[in-house]
Order: sequence, then structure tokens, then C-alpha cells
Amino acid sequence: MESNAELPLLTSKDVAHFTGDVEDIPPITGINDFFVQFGVESKKLWYLAAPAIFTSTCQYSLGAITQTFAGHVGTLDLAAFSIENSVIAGFSLGIMLGMGSALETLCGQAYGAGQLDMLGVYMQRSWIILFVTGLIMMFLYIFATPFLLLIGQTEAISHAAGKMALWMIPQLFAYAANFPIAKFLQAQSKIMVMSYISGAALVLHTFFSWLLMLKLGWGLWGGAVVLNLSWWFIVVAQMIYILSGTCGQAWSGFSWAAFNNLWGFVKLSFASAIMLCLETWYFMALVLFAGYIKNAEIAVDALSICTNILGWAIMVAIGFNAAISVRVSNELGADHPRTAKFSVVVVVIFSFIIGVLLAILLGIFRHQYPAIFADSLEVQQAVYALTPLLAACLIINNIQPALSGVAIGAGWQAAIAYINIACYYIFGVPLGLTLGFAVNWGVKGIWVGMLTGTVVQTITLIWICVRTNWEKEASMAEERIRKWSGQKGVEEEEHSL
Repeated sequence: MESNAELPLLTSKDVAHFTGDVEDIPPITGINDFFVQFGVESKKLWYLAAPAIFTSTCQYSLGAITQTFAGHVGTLDLAAFSIENSVIAGFSLGIMLGMGSALETLCGQAYGAGQLDMLGVYMQRSWIILFVTGLIMMFLYIFATPFLLLIGQTEAISHAAGKMALWMIPQLFAYAANFPIAKFLQAQSKIMVMSYISGAALVLHTFFSWLLMLKLGWGLWGGAVVLNLSWWFIVVAQMIYILSGTCGQAWSGFSWAAFNNLWGFVKLSFASAIMLCLETWYFMALVLFAGYIKNAEIAVDALSICTNILGWAIMVAIGFNAAISVRVSNELGADHPRTAKFSVVVVVIFSFIIGVLLAILLGIFRHQYPAIFADSLEVQQAVYALTPLLAACLIINNIQPALSGVAIGAGWQAAIAYINIACYYIFGVPLGLTLGFAVNWGVKGIWVGMLTGTVVQTITLIWICVRTNWEKEASMAEERIRKWSGQKGVEEEEHSL
């Protein structure tokens, strides 16, 4: 099947059908103009963000619910699943989601420019790359026990988590299939169907997790079975939707064009993976470091519960991440730089407000929520002690993912990766380890140091957005579309990124 890659690019007016805008917004000269445009952009943002938040929350809750039931099976079971989910699956999730996020830039900008035929080709290229990556990542699952022992985890936790990792290999390949599909649908603003499918998966997952893990007494094995099936249910349901013809020109069938420019696509995907992996692994490292503290089982359990709650809250920001990446990429692709810039302002405002509201809600129920996640009184007390830090994280970590969505939509992945290295691993991790071990603050010290790194990274991203020449970004988006649609060589694209 031939790809329609040689079609000329459409003008901004030609693609108004796709973006919903005939032209760029006028310059904002007063407070009235600001509120008028704020209302218009808010509707567009929430049209994407609301179902994206629901979808992200449902998908994250699959693992979180399994972890919650594991806390009622036993402390070792909770620690084992927490380590497998945070370290092994978290490591893989970062790579798969990161590599898949290359499609957010390419599909979003191609959709904004009216190059619909390329979306299906991009998705198939990403499938090829991610399934090969999955085969490589599978060895981490197979040798999870010696890996965890090597990095200093206790023998009991390492063996239990290693057994869990072997059971979770099917989830790894569900990641490889799902993330390209999600970015393909997301770029076309087809997020409602994703929310319906994820909602159905969550309901089924909750019931069968309770049935197998607690009622029938299967423990972690039952949790692994249900978690694998839930992720593959999402993949199959989304593929049925795509193959049913609902995506129009964006899906015209499987094409040999997917094998073109694979190496260039690998490099672009790798840049995206580095950016997101450095963010995903950062809090994965927080749980890992807790395993070296005295009473490691209690520390890991308490911290894993906090990161579980934080993960649920961050799903709101991930929804904004998806929405703003679509808005920025679509508007830049349609040559609407002022609209793209104003979208960033709106998403930061909403992210901050919601983060504050979540922190207030946590404070109100600070005495009640620890008992939901663990029966152990020691674990509950440890969680309560970490609540102030968790509240601060809810605010900061609600803004940061939204700003990362701006970077993905604009195609800044490589540059942001360097910023993440500096803020997280050169500054945040050493500070956390110093406060946690040298100053003897324990888990709190590790978390304070690493949270400080997140604050520095967030401030840096805000500064970059303020200083960006958005007219230049729109021109670069047009050039990027031309190159990746086959009108120019891929080598030039790699250089520009």
C-alpha cells in the first residue's frame, strides 16, 4: 500500500477544519482581551484535558489498585509489588512512553498541517521500534532478582519482586502496543473513546483484582493476571476502534512506508525517551533509595503509598500534558504561534489552581487516608509524617508535567533532556542523598532534596516558555512536517531537533 507522502502541504486556512481556528488569535492588548481569549482557549483545552485526565487516571489506577490490594495481602507483598511496579515496570514505562511520545510532536503537527495520511505511517513506525525495544527490555524482567540484589535491595524483597516481574512480561508488550495508538488518537483529539475504554477496563480490573487477590486468595499471582489482561483489553479495544474506519484518512491500512526512515525515527524516539525517562525514573529512584534506610520494609511501604497517591494526582497533570501537547503541536503546525503561546499560559494557570485544591483536600483527610492503603499501624504513621511533603509535591508536580507537554508539542525533547539531567541528577539526587543519609533525615531528607530538583526544573521550563520565539517555532514546525513527510531528507530533521 502506498503512502500519500508527496502531497503538498496545506495552508492554515485549508486546515481550519482540523484545528478549529481559521487564523491566529489577535495580539492581547488589555485585560478584557485576556479574559475573552482565556475563555475561548479554556474551552478548547478542557475539551481535550477532561477526557485525557479521566483516561490517565483510569490507566494509572490499574497498577495503583493492584498495589492497594497487595497492601491487604501482606507487607512483603506490598513491598514486592511496589518495587516491581516502581523500578522494573517504571523503568520500562519510562522508555516506552518516552519513545512513543515522539508521535505527539510528529502526529500533532502533521494533523495541524492537514497531512493526515502520515499519522498511520508514523504509528506503525513507532510500533516496530517499540516492539523491538520490548524484546530488549524483557531481559530486565527475566533477571530482575539479581538486578535488585545487585543494587542493594533486601533478599526477601528482591526475590518476591523478581517473581512478580516475570509474571508481568505481557504488560511490557502491552505498553509497546498502547502508547503509539494513544498518541495517534490523541493527535486527532479522539480522546473520548480512549476514556470510555479505560473506564471499562478500570471497572473490570477492580472487580477481578478483588476476586482473585483477596476472595480466592491468589495473592500477587492473581494481581499479575488481572493487570496483564486489563492492559491488553485497552490495546485490543482501541485497535478495533481504529480498524472500524472511524479515523478516516489518518488510517488507510498497513503500509510498507512504515519501514522508511526507521533509523531517523529511532533517533527522534530516543530523544523523546531520554526526556521522559529522566522524569519517570526520578521518582522511581526515590522509592529505590528508601530501600537502603533502616526498617526498609516500612520505609518502602510508606513512600510507595505516598507516590501512589501522588501518581493519582499527577494523572490530572498528565491529562493537561496530553491536552497542551495537542494544542501546541496543532497550532504550530497550522502556523498559529500566538494561539500556541497563549495555550501555554492557560494550562499553567489551571495546573496551579488544581494542584492547590488537591493539596487542600489531602490536608483535610490527612488522618483518614493512610488506613485505606495499609493495615499496619507503623506504615500508617509513617505515611502521616510524610503528608506535608506530599502536599507540596501535589502542587509542583501538577505544573511540571503540563510544561513537559509544551516541550513535546513544540519538539524540544532533546534540549529538555539536558535540563532534566542537570536539575534532577546533578542537583536533586545528590542533595536528596546528602539530606537523607549524611544529615540523617531519612526518607524526608531524600524527598526534600529531590523535590527541590523538581522545583528548579519547573522554574527553568517556565523561563524557557517565556523567552521562546513562537513565530520561529511555527516556522520550524512547517519545516519539520516537510522533512518527515518525505519532502526533504531525514538527516536535516535530526540536525534541527
